[in-house]
Amino acid sequence: MNIEALQGKRVAILGFGQIEGVATAGYLLKHGIKPFLLDNRPMAEHPESSRNFISSHQLEGTFGPSYLAGLSGFEVIFRNPSVPWLIPKLQDAKKSGAIVTSQAVWFFENSPAKIIGVTGTKGKGTTSSLIFECLKTKYSKHAFLTGNIGFVQPLDFLDDLTKDDWIVYELSSFQLQDLEVSPHIGVVLMTTSEHLDHHQTVAEYRDAKENIVRFQNDSDFAIINADYEGSYDMREAGKGQKLFISKKTELVTKGCVIDNETIRFKYLSDWEVPDKAEIKQSELQLRGKHNLENVSAAVLASLAAQVAFADIVEAAKNFKGLEHRLEFLGNKNGVSFYNDSFSTVPETAIAAIKAFSEPEILILGGSEKNSDFTELGQVIKDASNIKAIVFVGKTGSKIKEAIERAGTFNGKVLDGAKSMPEILEQVKTVAEAGDVVLLSPAAASFDMFKNYKERGKQFKESVNATYGEN
Repeated sequence: MNIEALQGKRVAILGFGQIEGVATAGYLLKHGIKPFLLDNRPMAEHPESSRNFISSHQLEGTFGPSYLAGLSGFEVIFRNPSVPWLIPKLQDAKKSGAIVTSQAVWFFENSPAKIIGVTGTKGKGTTSSLIFECLKTKYSKHAFLTGNIGFVQPLDFLDDLTKDDWIVYELSSFQLQDLEVSPHIGVVLMTTSEHLDHHQTVAEYRDAKENIVRFQNDSDFAIINADYEGSYDMREAGKGQKLFISKKTELVTKGCVIDNETIRFKYLSDWEVPDKAEIKQSELQLRGKHNLENVSAAVLASLAAQVAFADIVEAAKNFKGLEHRLEFLGNKNGVSFYNDSFSTVPETAIAAIKAFSEPEILILGGSEKNSDFTELGQVIKDASNIKAIVFVGKTGSKIKEAIERAGTFNGKVLDGAKSMPEILEQVKTVAEAGDVVLLSPAAASFDMFKNYKERGKQFKESVNATYGEN
């Protein structure tokens, strides 16, 4: 379906988010289509910028608990990813003949450019950004970064794209669930279990992720992290050429082998990768062994996009990572502070914890995402370098219980802090020169903070307020 086919149709935007909803409405208005807005939040709860947009364009809508009541009256529905794909009233509208689409679906169906899609439970933002940096070395202004990473909305530039352009599109399971077009290059990172507050089962979550490779043809590429069952299971999906990432050589028929702290390349001579070429962790600015998986994926995706290997390696070595992703904040009185606020699941907290051998002071906990903290508890119990933990938020007690179930933790336990300044005051009572203070919560932020960015920002500010700016 294209924009011409929408003319004269009754079009609704279901879920009017501050960013994507405004971008979708702006795109439709640009083409002379005035959408009707449906959102479960009362108008008064929307940000001022969204309310001003609605008012200035004289848009009508239904806001609040009854927002789904008139859904069946629309011919085309743009679903915001925050609205679950399988809610009964949306599926009923679809069965009644409504065309249900989304910003991601619309972009994939109408973009003339080649798309590199990146998904996974964690690592999407880092990997997507590094691929983008690699693409710029060859394609310059013909490379774009968009999607779930949120810098530029895809419909903001869709009309200007040509077949010579390359798009790096970060995709969540919410965006993939109703996608029926796979990208030219699909990247599947670590896929475990997440968003069970949105998806009904782990199987549903993984099935949504699989759409990134399911519809590929034999001229496409699927890059798969073989060390995670949820990702490796996708190796049979679609007809794309498969490239693998693994710590186990036998799982990599073609791709990258992660050998301790070194990335080695296997059977990539098609792209003029030198024999015995390798990238060492010590050459990268990204901390943590888990980032070797992200770098490997970015290298393979960039090679598939015909970027020169030497340029890829140079871009990888210069890449500093993203804000709130194991971000080094500086050394204060000999104590190193790392902001990993983007860590909202146990798996990423485990990776962050394992990135350091120095004595660690951890800040763990937040709001509920129905995560299983068993493995995190075991990792913390087994680690010899964790000297203290500050437990916060609703899930702090759950993480503490998981550690207690695993055995005895000999470090100091601190809890009761109700704000970030209070957390840092607790940290100050135990931190000494040579220690690493790591905010990697393993949980969402919504009980104490607006979002993970606000949590990370307050952490930075409180570090500076407590210890002084560098």
